Amino acid sequence: MKSFKVLEFNEPLGEVDEQTPQPTGTQVLIRVKAAGVCHSDLHIWEGGYELGHGRKKLSLKDRGITLPRTMGHETVGEVIAFGPDAEQEAGGVKIGDIALAYPWIGCGKCAVCLTGDENLCLAPRCLGVHCDGGYSDHLLVPHPRYLIDLKGMDPVIAAPYACSGVTTYSALKKIESDLGNPIVIFGAGGLGLMALELLKAMGGKGAIVVDIDAKKREAAIKAGALAAVDGNAPDALAQLSQAAGQPILSVIDLVGTPSTTQLGFDVLSKGGKLIMVGLFGGGATWALPLIAMKALTIQGSYVGNLRETKELLELVRTKKVQPIPTTPMPLAKANAALNDLKDGKLVGRAILTPA
Repeated sequence: MKSFKVLEFNEPLGEVDEQTPQPTGTQVLIRVKAAGVCHSDLHIWEGGYELGHGRKKLSLKDRGITLPRTMGHETVGEVIAFGPDAEQEAGGVKIGDIALAYPWIGCGKCAVCLTGDENLCLAPRCLGVHCDGGYSDHLLVPHPRYLIDLKGMDPVIAAPYACSGVTTYSALKKIESDLGNPIVIFGAGGLGLMALELLKAMGGKGAIVVDIDAKKREAAIKAGALAAVDGNAPDALAQLSQAAGQPILSVIDLVGTPSTTQLGFDVLSKGGKLIMVGLFGGGATWALPLIAMKALTIQGSYVGNLRETKELLELVRTKKVQPIPTTPMPLAKANAALNDLKDGKLVGRAILTPA
């Protein structure tokens, strides 16, 4: 089995050849067909997150992320073997099926997991984060229930639904009652373009997209954005208000920098909601009295649960959601894909294709 692993934080991924594992217990072995390269992988690769305001960097090592680690949480693969306790529980997947691996796995036993929100578990076992993921030609999935049959969907197109797809879908669900009005989305990368497509499928009126990259703003307009605004423009706030033509009640920040959160906060009308998704890093600069005076809600949204992932794939099938731009790359180009993402050269998603 060939994998590209984080051997040391901030160092190039190492190519590792090892024995292909055999599934035990309820595990399922898949042969990887596609693995998305996500911005979250950059934080894992770099070893942490900037918290701003002079705070110590949030260390992934201190949070239990051990090395070596094979990243990759947007993975599609062919089911090739079941552990002895998994065959009887295979349920919806069988040998030869092409399936999306749900990565946001919890302990499976706590109250949070038992309600179906494994993505919020305090003892996570997430694929590509706490356990090895899809930057490999094979992947062990702990239980068949985490595999969703793609029913003919292209693996390269489907892989991003495991993260950028369900992340944006879950964020949009949190403002579902306001989708009949223009919303504001910060970021026109893979997440932003995915959000625009899902917004249309969910019957939303549309979104005004904010991005400092002209090419990404152009991509957002092509994807159906109502307007695209340069976040660095001195009159960005006025442009957003003019483009909306009415009070703005919902903002989704897929970037997560001090400047995006501040502009998102400022543009909201009374009773508005700011959904924080992006993990770029830094600290907030909001005027605290205005949170109460404007009765604002600031809510975090972290990926999505298994139920939402299944809902998302059904939405994609029934509404014929257009895929985001993807750039297939051989597994051997894993380091190049990460560097392209870090340098802002990618529009949409790079997808590693081992097979």
